[in-house]
Amino acid sequence: MRFAIVDIETTGGFPQQHGITEIAIVLHNGKEVEGRYETLVNPHQLIPPFIANMTGISDAMVARAPSFKDVAFEIYNLLKDRVFVAHNVNFDFSFVKHHLQESGYHLQTPKLCTIRLSRKVFPGFRKYGLGHLCRELGITIENRHRAGGDALATSEVLGLALQKNGMTVINDMLKRENKSQLLPPNMAEEQVKLLPADPGVYYFHDQKGKVIYVGKAKNLYKRVVSHFTGLDISKKRQDFLRNIHSISHVVCPTEFIASLFESVEIKRLWPAFNKSQKRYEQLWGIYLFEDSRGYLRLAIDKKQKHTRPLASFPLLVDAHRLLWKWVKEFNLDPVLCFLDNTGKPVIQDVDSYNESVRKAIAWLDEQKQTFLIRDKSGCVLVEEGRFYGMGHIPEETELTHISHIKEKLVEYPENEVLRSMIWNYAERYPGKVVKIAS
Repeated sequence: MRFAIVDIETTGGFPQQHGITEIAIVLHNGKEVEGRYETLVNPHQLIPPFIANMTGISDAMVARAPSFKDVAFEIYNLLKDRVFVAHNVNFDFSFVKHHLQESGYHLQTPKLCTIRLSRKVFPGFRKYGLGHLCRELGITIENRHRAGGDALATSEVLGLALQKNGMTVINDMLKRENKSQLLPPNMAEEQVKLLPADPGVYYFHDQKGKVIYVGKAKNLYKRVVSHFTGLDISKKRQDFLRNIHSISHVVCPTEFIASLFESVEIKRLWPAFNKSQKRYEQLWGIYLFEDSRGYLRLAIDKKQKHTRPLASFPLLVDAHRLLWKWVKEFNLDPVLCFLDNTGKPVIQDVDSYNESVRKAIAWLDEQKQTFLIRDKSGCVLVEEGRFYGMGHIPEETELTHISHIKEKLVEYPENEVLRSMIWNYAERYPGKVVKIAS
């Protein structure tokens, strides 16, 4: 087996936005080093000061260096028939593959991460960054944070691993079905292996243990692994992968309950990398009051804490739609409902008008049903039109009264996403809806 050990220096962390300033390739035949290649590269963009200080590569040094396109053919030919090896391979591979593709070359070669290889061959070290690993293994790094020095040190790591029967591990890691090469470098492979094939909610944590992403799954193992497949080189994805250090999960009775629980957790934790469902809900309500003349008035206003509207809505237009429906169906006055500010109210008898308002409210109350969505052992309770909670109730359990059901469920806060999912599900699967006596 032939290897190409690669290290690059760049102007930043994202292939689409940043350039390569230096690349080094050490060719290894499985027994010894058989060749080296190294060159500075002109990225045609400024090198940030902190990167220049770390690497020692300045704008002046790369000004007369070749562009990547000028050396792409040579780099491609060095890599194409070898295993691409790097410490945190996904970073180097994503840059090199992207810039080769920009130059007209499509690199399709297996890749090997020496961080993951070292964890298997040299277990028990506190850290596996290149500097820490080389100190543990007694490897001297010359020209640290330069491509040539880091690539040569990585090749020595590979050589020591091969001497310790590492080829067996490497062959296993390179198998197509082995997913460990796809995982973020800071996350242990064992955490993914322990994931069940059950429905549930999973959490990605950063280095400090803070939840940075929440997701739901029909199959927890497959869904988590799917996050790391493909070669998405966007800034968002690369930043996401670098921040993942651990994963935890909660098994749910059904995929539907997992979807509801995901929504609850996104609202509770507000994770940095979740985008959907992360908007503060500006609820609107239809309120009832009696004016000085004795008329029952309906009005739309923003929903405030400690207020109880007749109905609440995520959007103002939804509240208007329902109130206009009542105006037409129950012969209400749009002026008295604050829907028409252009005219005067049509004077009606107070008692007869108030009776019409009461009929509209009675119609609304009829819609506030109490029911249970029961799918296998998973149960979701809606009480008088509002989501109460959910949980696991064995299928053989007889459900007699709402108070008994509540004892077995966990109560959660309602939100508009939850409400929409529940009513859509109830309409799609009426056979899973059980009416409950309150």
